[in-house]
Amino acid sequence: MKKLHDWNLSFSQAIALQRQLAGRIKQTAVRKPPKLVAGLDCAFSKNGKEIIAAVIVLKLPTLEIVETATAVQKVSFPYIPGLLSFREAPVCIAAVEKLKLKPDVFIIDGQGIAHPRRLGIASHLGLFFDKPTIGCAKSRLIGTFEEPHLEKGAYSLLKDSKEIIGAVLRTRTNVKPVFISVGNKCTLKDAIRIVLACTTKYRLPEPTRLAHQLVSKYVVRGV
Repeated sequence: MKKLHDWNLSFSQAIALQRQLAGRIKQTAVRKPPKLVAGLDCAFSKNGKEIIAAVIVLKLPTLEIVETATAVQKVSFPYIPGLLSFREAPVCIAAVEKLKLKPDVFIIDGQGIAHPRRLGIASHLGLFFDKPTIGCAKSRLIGTFEEPHLEKGAYSLLKDSKEIIGAVLRTRTNVKPVFISVGNKCTLKDAIRIVLACTTKYRLPEPTRLAHQLVSKYVVRGV
């Protein structure tokens, strides 16, 4: 079996690795209330040749920023739907490795198990970090759902056939929901609870919203 950190794979090798690694995902309860939550987001340079990752660490429950880190790498894997982690995970790991603090939980802009092979970027990174990780995506990749009620905190289940793969969560009243799924080492209830604890007056939870703002600054600067 290819190692967890093997990124330069063929299309068929990457799919095979996803299927193998999916069996290692743990949906176990977060037993201690997290004190430090990290948000991760990526963006591509204007010329499309480089990818930038930003990680922001916040304290809970105050959501005070306590540390940030960024990384830039050359794009080394083509865009292939369903294989996002092989394109973006290496630079995310490089950013997180710069942190002095160790987050208790990660919220990642992307899918967890709400993925055709149950291994989106939040799950892949969750295995690498060996920490609770949550996928918080702005759009659906797979699955069916009923529209949740309009008030903040309402959610409906995201299903692939009969399997529950995530939740469609309303983080702000009368605003489009986000798509939450387990990355690793948490339950769906944990994921919903933690995302809501990190959500203020915006649609996106603060960790990924702020990470997106930071990475966008680098893109604007022409990094």
